[in-house]
Amino acid sequence: MNLAARRRANLGYLNEDASRTYTHRVALIDLSSDPPREVTHGALDRRMEHVAAALQGLGLAVGDRLLLAAGNRSEFIEAFFGAMRAGVVPLPLNIRFGRDTIAYILGDSGCRAAIVEPDANPAVVDIVEAAGLPLRIAIGSAPPGWLRYEDVLAGAAKAPVTPPEIAPRQPAFLPYTSGSTGRPKGVLLSHEGMLWAIHMTQRHRPVVAEDRTLVPGPLYHKNAMRVGIKPRLHGGGSAVILPHFEPRLFLRALATYGCTHCGGVPAMYKMALQQKDLLAALRFPRLKMLTMGSEVAGAALIEAVEHAFGVPVHESYGLTEGGGPMSPPLDGRPQPAGSCGVCAPGVELKLTAPDGSERTAEGELWVRSPCVPVGYVNLPDLSRQRIVDGFVRTGDICRCDDDGFYYFVGRTDDRFICGGENIYPKEVEDLLLGHPDVADAAVVAVAHEVKGQVPVALVVRHGDGAADEAALKQHCLAHGPVYAHPRRVFFVDEIPLGGSGKVDAAALRALVAEFLATTGALAADEASG
Repeated sequence: MNLAARRRANLGYLNEDASRTYTHRVALIDLSSDPPREVTHGALDRRMEHVAAALQGLGLAVGDRLLLAAGNRSEFIEAFFGAMRAGVVPLPLNIRFGRDTIAYILGDSGCRAAIVEPDANPAVVDIVEAAGLPLRIAIGSAPPGWLRYEDVLAGAAKAPVTPPEIAPRQPAFLPYTSGSTGRPKGVLLSHEGMLWAIHMTQRHRPVVAEDRTLVPGPLYHKNAMRVGIKPRLHGGGSAVILPHFEPRLFLRALATYGCTHCGGVPAMYKMALQQKDLLAALRFPRLKMLTMGSEVAGAALIEAVEHAFGVPVHESYGLTEGGGPMSPPLDGRPQPAGSCGVCAPGVELKLTAPDGSERTAEGELWVRSPCVPVGYVNLPDLSRQRIVDGFVRTGDICRCDDDGFYYFVGRTDDRFICGGENIYPKEVEDLLLGHPDVADAAVVAVAHEVKGQVPVALVVRHGDGAADEAALKQHCLAHGPVYAHPRRVFFVDEIPLGGSGKVDAAALRALVAEFLATTGALAADEASG
């Protein structure tokens, strides 16, 4: 394999053609610094090469794993893809994980080196040092014994890079799932699978150089990379990187920098909708489309966002282990509200019963495409259970209508039984979100001696909303099945979120338990129906 072929097979070189064609055009606008930094496609490509040369020169070999722990900034992107150019496997760390979880991930993954921004999470420095990693590089201020990132890149500026041969299914990077149930799991994702997804996107929904996306979510989360960064770098567009999500900063950046696209989780859009003064004052003349993913948005939220921004909203479905297996129809058919789309080109989907037999209308979603992971780190039994004949079992329950549109119903491990009836938290949340006074809602199952489990809700009111618990219960009883109404409703200022912007399930359960402990256990009438 010649050098050109090696680069084409390496995810780290996804931007090579764009860097030549659009050398002097802006690729990244980094709002983490004051003033914001603009990085061109040519400059970004050079810095990726410097990262690759530096890691090779410091002795890292093909397949070695590198912890990458940093906030939202351009260095994250250049280190992420630069490591892959050297054949090194970066592990993009959720920097909001706790100490014990980070220490577990570091040991489980077998990392030999780390690139860390100490200011993003000072605990990571201690954990890396305690683990005895031989190569430690710091972005920003460097602790004693650490190399400075900029010095490392400057020292490698003239060193050549030798792109390694990329074998079939060779791991490109190693994300760890959020671990909402149990410890996080390392997912080995291949160069060829990730490149296949990028090429399919560019073939069917091409990025043009004028496209600019706003990236409001954490770069360590696959949603930000899959929806925002990878397509723009590959196609010659640009991305605006928010250092963190804050709804007013989000809205101003969307308007100020003339963004054409933005992808985020539903919670971000819910918070943005509450900034009514800014939404009335700002204009978004270049905006073409907004995307919601990682969690189910719901028809009511999509309608509200489309009305506020005046552009269509695409509800995307994606997962770490399977990329984006659904997409809007290529034939131009409108996508029904609440649907995640139809089966994407080149992907196979099937719905199954618990015994693995196929269903046509509703069941667990199985996905087969080149995006399916090589496996899980140090978990051969789980790999065999979850990856079957090239299909990955998602654990998501989906419904498919007669026109081939898929709808997310819930997680297999979210479903609970209330008095003999199956309930998914999403159906109760959708009922609550249908009330005009409700801005956000999250539902958990609470044990009950009569019904087994019953739904209890946390609700965020709109700023001028006045509905009380009784009104929301009555609303749900009037618009849904009796068994699915929330037996208690507690009001909060915000729904607890994790590092990826999704609902923090553990924090949610703890908060509900605290409310119940304060107000008293569920009464008999609260478990009726």
